[in-house]
Amino acid sequence: MEGSGDHQSGRPTDAVMSFVDCINRRDVDGLGRLMAEDHTLKVFDEAPLAGRHANIAAWRGYAGAFPHYRIYPDQVSEDEDRVAVLGHTTGSHLGLPDDEERRMTLIWVAEVVDGALRSWTLVEDSLESRERLGLH
Repeated sequence: MEGSGDHQSGRPTDAVMSFVDCINRRDVDGLGRLMAEDHTLKVFDEAPLAGRHANIAAWRGYAGAFPHYRIYPDQVSEDEDRVAVLGHTTGSHLGLPDDEERRMTLIWVAEVVDGALRSWTLVEDSLESRERLGLH
């Protein structure tokens, strides 16, 4: 059921890896189940997108427009309720050949509360970001 709020217990990293798996399978209903009601998407310096329902609609549009979009986690760091994932993508809106897009790394940061993602933030992969987020 979309946005039912049936959150899993367990480690925050488990919720984040489930979220990535849902993205990779284009399982937007699954994404909705993993989002907190006040879920916020923050993409670099863009204005945040707030609310579970708004984010479900956005993911539904993105999954439809970019059906081959995938996230490839290379490294994960967990610090209490914050999980950082260093990795790369293919099939995104960038429209690059996969071999070129694979060379572009970025970091996703999730705040997880009671098994649900309260936020999903994309940040530039930099030495400063890696150090701050415990990625090496």
